[in-house]
Amino acid sequence: MTSSDNSWNDRTKLVHSGARRSQYGEVAESIYLTQGFVYPSAEAAEQRFVELGQDEFIYARYGNPTVAAFEDRIAALEGAEAAFATASGMAAVNGALFSMLKAGDHIVSSRALFGSCLYIVEALLPRFGVEVTFVDGTDLDAWRDAVRDDTKLVFFETMSNPTLEVIDVAAVAEIAHAKGALVVADNVFATPVLMRAMTLGVDVVIYSATKHIDGQGRCLGGVVLGSEDFIRGTLEPYLKHTGGALSPFNAWVLLNGMTTLDLRVRAQATSAAQLADSLAEHPAVQRVIYPGRADHPQHAVSARQMQNGGTMLALELADKEAAFRFLNASNIAVISNNLGDARSILTHPTTTTHQRLSEETRLELGITPGLVRFSVGLEDVADLTADLLAALDQA
Repeated sequence: MTSSDNSWNDRTKLVHSGARRSQYGEVAESIYLTQGFVYPSAEAAEQRFVELGQDEFIYARYGNPTVAAFEDRIAALEGAEAAFATASGMAAVNGALFSMLKAGDHIVSSRALFGSCLYIVEALLPRFGVEVTFVDGTDLDAWRDAVRDDTKLVFFETMSNPTLEVIDVAAVAEIAHAKGALVVADNVFATPVLMRAMTLGVDVVIYSATKHIDGQGRCLGGVVLGSEDFIRGTLEPYLKHTGGALSPFNAWVLLNGMTTLDLRVRAQATSAAQLADSLAEHPAVQRVIYPGRADHPQHAVSARQMQNGGTMLALELADKEAAFRFLNASNIAVISNNLGDARSILTHPTTTTHQRLSEETRLELGITPGLVRFSVGLEDVADLTADLLAALDQA
């Protein structure tokens, strides 16, 4: 039995949508740890390979009841027709782009991307004959100049990693659609709680479920959402045959993470807004980057398309040495390269997530040696404030 109701509010969807219960009527979602499925007859096996009925499965690389429950739940939250879950966020990015593109196609991408996303767009796609034009994602005139009549798609992070540039999603979507191009967006930083990318014109939405959706730092996962035609006709065949399937156990972990997703993200965003204001007053901080602050260059865009400023902020310190002293002095926030966790996480992008980029590219993107990315967790905000201010004293 599956459970879903489009009239439910978000928190209800996050607890109940997509639930599949067996004949035993279990309360918690079951983990179906099986790689294959038994058919009642040879004729039934033949028919299943011709056309899958509702809640019918063939092989775990193609689909699984636990994975399907996760896909249905995230699709219900996002308001998408369908979803396909993947082994990681990068498997989702790779699958979404490579399933749609072929040699000779042209795409336009914002330049401010996570390091691995940039590798796919800048290094891998051109290797297979795809032409890529990079633009400053915050410059609408640059998008207008770059998107051509033959452009297949545009790609961007709705909020860039790690400099928190905010794309005017609706405006870029309008530019792309006017030329017949599809809009593909990574919405990880904004989360499906704070921004509904599809309502702003995005055709294909990508999440690393490793981040806020799990929210506990436990497992990898990703998901691509879009129309039924795209998910089933374009993406699913590519992922089925290239093997980027999500583990049923990880799907079960992510299902449980989603039950508290709305509560966690809103609490983290509330703390992030308070911390951004508090840390901005410290003399060691040259600049706080937070979309919820009026001094953020895209604050008006963020306020228009997001419910608040989000769970992420960045600090600009004097140099790498100051950044390292700050990271090493914190007693609460941990040093790691993940984000969206219940634990507050400090990251030095220059030496970790974006170290593969040339110094010239990093500086062009605003990733300076003194930049620190801060993923705000669920700790008491007073404790976090005291700890980070004391750590800044060491910077």
